[in-house]
Amino acid sequence: LSICFRTVEPLEYYRRFLKENCRPDGRELGEFRATTVNIGKYLFGIIIMGGGSITTADGSALVKLGNTTVICGIKAELAAPAVDSANKGYIVPNVELPSLCSTRFRSGPPGEEAQAASQFIADMIENSQMIAKEDLCIANGKLAWVLYCDIICLDYDGNILDASAFALLAALKNVQLPSVIINEETGLSEVNLKQKNPLIIRKHPVATSFAIFDDTLLIVDPTAEEEDLATGTVTIVTDDEDRLCSVHKPGGSPLTGAKLQDCITRAITRHKEIKKLIDKVIKSIKPK
Repeated sequence: LSICFRTVEPLEYYRRFLKENCRPDGRELGEFRATTVNIGKYLFGIIIMGGGSITTADGSALVKLGNTTVICGIKAELAAPAVDSANKGYIVPNVELPSLCSTRFRSGPPGEEAQAASQFIADMIENSQMIAKEDLCIANGKLAWVLYCDIICLDYDGNILDASAFALLAALKNVQLPSVIINEETGLSEVNLKQKNPLIIRKHPVATSFAIFDDTLLIVDPTAEEEDLATGTVTIVTDDEDRLCSVHKPGGSPLTGAKLQDCITRAITRHKEIKKLIDKVIKSIKPK
């Protein structure tokens, strides 16, 4: 009977739980799903000037947020800086929601949700200043790093933004770039694979998402079903200094100032939890 009611009247089914300050999966309204992160290294080819190539270990990470599973791989390449940004490198994020991760997605070009997620990640990188693009420059006007950040959803059950942001941060923390110089006599780049340096992460942005029910009730870390039933969603991005980096609200129910402040307060607490988790994992994989 309960399954039938949930199928026929899913919103009313949820409301009965929400009135009791809980959710069908047993969580409280402000409770996040179990969150795990695994950090590893993959070998990618780095394309260098002159058409040659080398291989290096770049960053990768897999994040699980409940059933939502996302993997992020960082591929580094060398390229000439843009003419109007001669002292800067590039960061190119891309979020993929393939058909294998959920029946709601189809094969083919990126859909609206994937494009929106990619733009969200790009905005988060820019607004938080997590990486200074100047740090990616090797030789002014001549050579710079390009970081291709591929974020792929393996299993979709809502809250893709939080999972993608976390996977990106964890993968970037894992990046090791080789030393590169330009030989003044030949004008060619020289790569020293024996000398590698970690990427400089200046800020650690963390995304915290909420679903809005019946225009007033807020629940954190919504599942796909909860997102579908919600009257709106909002994602708050904060950094290490409890600074608000961005508020992402794609339409839906408006939020009062008090409700928004409540979201920001919860997001700051969540940031501390995620930072603690990622620091613990990174410490565990460092050689003794």
